[in-house]
Amino acid sequence: MSELIQYKCLCCGGALTFRSETQKMLCSYCDTEFEVEALKKYDEQLKEEESDIIWNFETGKEWQAGETDNMRVYMCQSCGGEVVADETTGASECPYCNNPVVMKGQFTGKLKPDLIIPFKYNKAAAKGGLKNHLIGKKFLPKVFKDENHIDELKGIYVPFWLFNAEVEADVRCKAVKTKKWEDPMFKHSVSEHYSVTRGGSISFENVPIDGSEQMDNKLMEAIEPFDFKQAVEFQTAYLSGYLADKYDVPAEENLERVKERVKKSAEDSFKYTAQGYEVILPEQTRIRSMKVDMKYALCPVWILNTTWRGQKFTFAMNGQTGKFVGDLPFDKKSYYKWYFLISGILSLIGILFGTLYMMS
Repeated sequence: MSELIQYKCLCCGGALTFRSETQKMLCSYCDTEFEVEALKKYDEQLKEEESDIIWNFETGKEWQAGETDNMRVYMCQSCGGEVVADETTGASECPYCNNPVVMKGQFTGKLKPDLIIPFKYNKAAAKGGLKNHLIGKKFLPKVFKDENHIDELKGIYVPFWLFNAEVEADVRCKAVKTKKWEDPMFKHSVSEHYSVTRGGSISFENVPIDGSEQMDNKLMEAIEPFDFKQAVEFQTAYLSGYLADKYDVPAEENLERVKERVKKSAEDSFKYTAQGYEVILPEQTRIRSMKVDMKYALCPVWILNTTWRGQKFTFAMNGQTGKFVGDLPFDKKSYYKWYFLISGILSLIGILFGTLYMMS
């Protein structure tokens, strides 16, 4: 039984029908015509699978005898998170859920970090970052600044896998050129639609993916970027006074996230090589090959857990750059007041211009 293929217009997405008189496919919405063979080749390209990834995974450095003697592991009985601290620092509360932690024992780990970015911002700067984060938020409840209580503020080294990738990729984009002109009676506008293909080789260095299951991936991506040029060779002395998370998501399990980030970056890089279009949107990206290797690094993050009216909020600050992120409560009353005020002003302006037009 033959397969029925329904082609869609490359310009507007509408259904295409075959016109016997022209032997072409016609869009009934925008009247664009397409050659049947061109559509068939295009459909075949969209169905092509990505090629295998060449994965150069190395085990990294191993811990040497005596290096972990002063390091202790603490485990949260609530969320299961594990953190490491030196024996002089200790830990009493989980930096993720704020529940008590218990000492699990002496640290044991498979891999020693290759790199570490030391903290540049202290606890006072993290508190100041929260205050600055609240400034200018129009729809933040007014009492939040005074009533929001910081339950826990911890400096923690978060484990990151740093991926280097060499990529061969093809990016197909929808592009639009618009021509405009005027005559004594009318203004004219004609949009021309194109299918633009770009491809080639591109390299990525130090694509960071956090290796902690407990740490929110979106939160960690939001505090990027880290400047890995300032990273130094790992030494346990940098852990003094701070906690360090144990990686519990192996590098191999992060490969899909790496592919998505590399794919998005390749799209952005290649589409900007197409000039002369008012609109250009990536439609399909095919990774032909990708060579990947990685390093293991610890990055500095301040985690602030706060409570307001029984609701928990988590904020994070990049301990190297000071970038501060975190969700805030939304004051619906303030929003609706602002919305109706603006709507009223716009309506008044519309009535005023309408009246002036009628009088002219």
